[in-house]
Amino acid sequence: MKTALLAVDLVNPFDFEGAGPLLRQLRRVVPAIARLLAGARRTGAPLVYCNDNFGQWRSDFHANVAACAGEGARGADVVRRMLPEPGDYFVLKPRHSVFYATPLDFLLEQLRVQRLLLCGIATDSCILQSALSAVTRGYEVAVVADAVAAQSATRTRRALDLLRSDEPRRVIRTRTALKWLQFTREA
Repeated sequence: MKTALLAVDLVNPFDFEGAGPLLRQLRRVVPAIARLLAGARRTGAPLVYCNDNFGQWRSDFHANVAACAGEGARGADVVRRMLPEPGDYFVLKPRHSVFYATPLDFLLEQLRVQRLLLCGIATDSCILQSALSAVTRGYEVAVVADAVAAQSATRTRRALDLLRSDEPRRVIRTRTALKWLQFTREA
């Protein structure tokens, strides 16, 4: 089964209310996210950066990357550890779900993807909404529990508990996600 990794809102200016606690929580999971990004690239699994457009309708992804990873940008040290590389895909999203008003569904169809792994921020909003939207569209979905963050560990836990409560929504760890990505190479 072909699997894609969706990296949600990793390119971020962290300039909003609640960004401080979210950035602190994100720093704890960056090593797991970095392993997932490397695993997707190593196995050739599609890696799609799904990023907020921050309400800037004239922005583009590369300009957002440059601004968020630039010198003096809040959280730039974290963003730089998770930068997209040539060959990665990206979509800009106007709201919480990676599917809402984006071309993601079409891209995944073209790539023949049936299963999605989600990592990134924020577990209790964008990750949760995206996972639910993916299930509605018929994808097999797994949220990588040790590679997501919200403003607090409690908020992350509550969102993950909600996702665990109803299959086929799954919650897995990085080690399992990397195995799924390995199977994509063999598919």
